[in-house]
Amino acid sequence: MRILALLALFALLALGCARPLVVKPPPQATQEQRAATVVTALKTFGRSGDWLVRRGYHGTDHAISLLTNAPFSHAAVLDLDREQVIEADGQGGVHLSSLEEFARASHRLWLLRPAWWTPERGAEAVLKARDWVGRKYDFTGLAGLNDPHRLYCSELCVQAYRPWIPKGAHLPPVIPPGTMHDWATVLWDSGPELQP
Repeated sequence: MRILALLALFALLALGCARPLVVKPPPQATQEQRAATVVTALKTFGRSGDWLVRRGYHGTDHAISLLTNAPFSHAAVLDLDREQVIEADGQGGVHLSSLEEFARASHRLWLLRPAWWTPERGAEAVLKARDWVGRKYDFTGLAGLNDPHRLYCSELCVQAYRPWIPKGAHLPPVIPPGTMHDWATVLWDSGPELQP
């Protein structure tokens, strides 16, 4: 039993060595410059219904990045018309955030166009995601035990496009944010670390 525990600890530590375990926010002035760069890029390349996938600075961001061995830890639906994102997190459930707020909390960010996106579908996906504001966070969904009345971040993004996902398309029971490019095109990447 001790050997298994030591092997599990070693595996966790080895995964943590693959990328920084903790990323810290830069000084406020730099953070504001980075946020402005992100918002400009999103307004230039993004459309409503696109997905935003980021690595953030919160403790849960560090844990998700470590557990999934990926540089990303959170996902949201872009509502460019209102300059907002619809996101789900453990603190607020499904809620709205301003584009600037989301950008400030991003160490690295991808702008993704879902494979099922069209301008009309993107607009409908945003309306569907907005209808879910107020739902609680799906903690059990992170283990593949999805609660139909709750949503976690990447589940929110995918479920917004559920009507257009072909029957028989394989989507795993848990969708880590770092794998969302499997069902989307990367339109913009801030790079390993956002530059001012």
